This record gives sequence, structure tokens and C-alpha cells, in this order.
Amino acid sequence: MTTTSRQISLGTILMTALEALRRNALRSGLTALGIIIGVGAVIVMMAIGDGARQSIESRIRSAGTNLVIVMPGSATVGGARLGQGAMTTLDAADAEALRQVPGVAAVSPGVNTRGQIVASAGNWSTQIQGAGDELATIRSWSIDSGSFFSAGDVTRAAKIAVLGAVVRDQVFGAGTDPTGETVRISNQPFTVIGVLARKGQSATGQDQDDTVIVPYTSVQKRLTGTTHLGSITISAADETQVTSVAQAVGTVLRQRHNLVPGEPDDFTVRTLEEMASVMTSTTTTLSYLLASVAAVSLLVGGIGVTNIMLVSVTERTREIGLRMSLGARRIDVRRQFLVEALVLSLAGGLAGIALGVGAAWVLSAGLHWTTAVSVRAVALSFGCAFAIGAFFGWVPARRAAALNPIDALRYE
Repeated sequence: MTTTSRQISLGTILMTALEALRRNALRSGLTALGIIIGVGAVIVMMAIGDGARQSIESRIRSAGTNLVIVMPGSATVGGARLGQGAMTTLDAADAEALRQVPGVAAVSPGVNTRGQIVASAGNWSTQIQGAGDELATIRSWSIDSGSFFSAGDVTRAAKIAVLGAVVRDQVFGAGTDPTGETVRISNQPFTVIGVLARKGQSATGQDQDDTVIVPYTSVQKRLTGTTHLGSITISAADETQVTSVAQAVGTVLRQRHNLVPGEPDDFTVRTLEEMASVMTSTTTTLSYLLASVAAVSLLVGGIGVTNIMLVSVTERTREIGLRMSLGARRIDVRRQFLVEALVLSLAGGLAGIALGVGAAWVLSAGLHWTTAVSVRAVALSFGCAFAIGAFFGWVPARRAAALNPIDALRYE
């Protein structure tokens, strides 16, 4: 090691730092372990959060970016607010009126309930989704076998049904074609006219294949005896018209429901863009929360770096005194121990990044979780490792530089 009264090169400081860490390889490795685990945990947590956000976005986009959903509003009974969907103000006439809104391409009234599906081969409890004849077009659904129902079927409240793939598998057997077969829904006979192609889970986690689609008029007249609607699904002619269509829909419904200015809406109008924004905002917040929790281990690792570097200063007191007596400046000593802390933290950071990326891959391949390791997460983790090395290495470095050379040489 070469020292001068003027300056010690960074290369010399770095080589000395590596040699000092090598002499205590086990202790250095255990110290870096806290950094490794912390960085790896931050990357994994952010990968899970980013993956969840991307999954939600893709599922919402797959449903169509030009959708507008109208839902009943909330009601208050005896001072208790019953929540969205409690009101019964939407009806088929509202849906027909919305067809006249400029920019609207298709409209499907909706009424949902649950029921027991019984067939000769089995039975299954599932969601009964009442819809208009245009819902398959609006949702871009593919038919695996048979066909979807027509406008005439809706008008006459026909007892016909289109099964989701899960319902088909449960009551008729996987891969069978039940077209033409009869099922009983809440003791009412319905003829199966088709089976939907598999779609998987929705953005909210609901199994889109575990459902039976029937004309909404059939649900109202044959199953529930109601006249109101549970939802109205609207398709805008173009993605650029979604906002204007949603605003026009709100205006038309306020006029139809005789709502005066200042009176709250008795309905809710939502677009998938708004739903995507809310859900991705939630998952982003969750991912940062998880990363913050994981970052606690980085703090613990930083404390470990401080502890080990203080021990190193104590052990090398005579070495520090000798170097300073040979001409090394206090700034050179301070740099020496600061570089050692940085090398320890950055090495742990690189190993932690490899650990985090590997763990994210294992979660994706082994557990089929959607994960996404972003450059942002890697850069943030590496930056934290650097900041920890600089911050927690400063105190030991300053303490080493503050030693009196004569007292240091006398240290036993």
C-alpha cells in the first residue's frame, strides 16, 4: 500500500478496502446478508405489485376500452345507507332511451340473480346473468358451440340459455356439446342454445365462465318477478367518444328520472378507464406499502454495516495511527472506511437484486403468480443500497478519521 503526504488514489483505497473485507470474509458476508435480504424483498414485493397492476389492466382492456356501465344508485332507509345498486330506478325504457344517445353503438340491459342449474347429468349453483341480445357483441365474446340468443328471444322472454364453460363442465361433463338439451333453472325449464368460449377470471377475480346467460326479460318474468334493471352495459362507437357518451348518458337519465339541479344522481355511470385507474391506483399503493415493509430489513442491514465498521475501526486503530504517521490525511482515512462500507453495501445490493429477480421468477413459474420486475424497482433497490452504505458508513469513517495518531499507535 502506497501513501503520500498529498493524496492517496481512489484505486489504492478501493484495493485496500477489498483486502480488508477479504480478511474478514465470513463477517463481511454475514453483514451483507441483511442488505441482500432487504434488496431482494423490496424487488419481490414491487414485482408482485407491478404484476398485479398489469394483470388488472390487461383484463380490463380485454373487456373493451369503449364500455360504459350504468348501475343503480344508493338508497338510504331509516338512516342506513344501503350502498350502490340498492335503488330500483333503472328500467328497460331507460335502456331504450340510451340507444338514441349520439355515439352509442349498442346497449344491453342486465339483471342478475343466482339459481340452481339442474340437468340429467348433474346440478350446479351459479350466477344467472340476464342480458340483451347485443351483450356478446359488446363484450366480444366467442361462442364455443351453438349460438347466442336474438332480439326476438328477448322480446318474448324465451326460456333459452347460453352456458359458461364451467357450468357446462359441471352439469354435462367437460368437452360435451349440450346444445338442444334442457336444464332447469329454479324449477323452470330452459333450452341450452350455446356454450361460451372460456374467458377466465375478470379483473375483479370473478370466474367469467361460471355463469349462465339468458334474456334479461326471462329473468324478470320467469325467475325474479321484477321489472327494474341491475345494470345497463353500453358500447361507444369509438374509444375517443367514451367520455362524451358517459356524460350524455348521465344527462339523459337525469332528465328521465326528473332530477332537479342539485339533486344527487340515483344512478352511477362508470367507464372501464375509470375502473382501471381506481384499481391500478390501489395495487400501486399496495405494492409501495409492501415494499416499505420490506425496506425495514434494509434499515436493519444498514445498522449492521455501522456496527461492523465500528468494530473494524477499533480493531485497526494501530493501523490507522501508522498510516497517519506516514502522511495519510484524515480525509484519506475517512474515504478508506467509507469506501469499505460502500463496497459492502453495493455488493449486497447486487446479490440482493439477483435474489429478488430469481425469487420473482420462481413465484411466476412455480406458483403462477403474475410478477413484473421493472427497471424502476431495480434502480430504487440499488440506490437504497448505495444510500445505506454512504449513510451508515459515514459515522465509522468519521470516527476513524478523528483518531489521534499518537494515541492510535499506543492502542493495545
